[in-house]
Amino acid sequence: MLAVILLNLSILLKAQEESDEKSGGFKKENLFTGGNVIASIYTGGTALGVSPHFGYSITSWLDAAVSLNFIYTGERDVDNYKYRQTDLGPGAFVRIFPIDFLFVQAQYEHNFQKLKTIIPDGSSFKLKADVNSLLLGAGFASGREHGNNTYYYFSLMFDALQLENSPYIDSHQRLIPVIRAGFNIGLFQGRRRNF
Repeated sequence: MLAVILLNLSILLKAQEESDEKSGGFKKENLFTGGNVIASIYTGGTALGVSPHFGYSITSWLDAAVSLNFIYTGERDVDNYKYRQTDLGPGAFVRIFPIDFLFVQAQYEHNFQKLKTIIPDGSSFKLKADVNSLLLGAGFASGREHGNNTYYYFSLMFDALQLENSPYIDSHQRLIPVIRAGFNIGLFQGRRRNF
């Protein structure tokens, strides 16, 4: 998947060289905001969350943004142990659009966690930790047209780092698919804009 991302990026960079010569400087109409909801359901568990973001369209095919994540994960294993995890943390992403309605995304996150394990006898213990994640994936944007950065999107991503305590792996260190649905709202845009 990384090879596909790099190939698309190199093709798009060549195609944009001419149009990039015309652009220059900060443009407030390239700012955007939005967010998404996170829902992952897997054997024995569920992960739910929200992630607002604020960003800038660098070109018509490349967006970058900062985000804030809140994720709650609940899981029960075959031995009836229950795991509850709450994650809160900053992140940043880049989103590349090889086609107006399709994108690939890389998102880095640093999550601060509260972990609670409930043992079958009713006792429990708590931990605090922090962990990094690198989410890689692709998605579909509905309503995105050239010159318009307001759209709805749906994406599927996976944590490439798979570090212990990641909110995107289960208690057996198996990957959990990260399914996100959200919206992007272009700020300071008229009906149309040119890059």
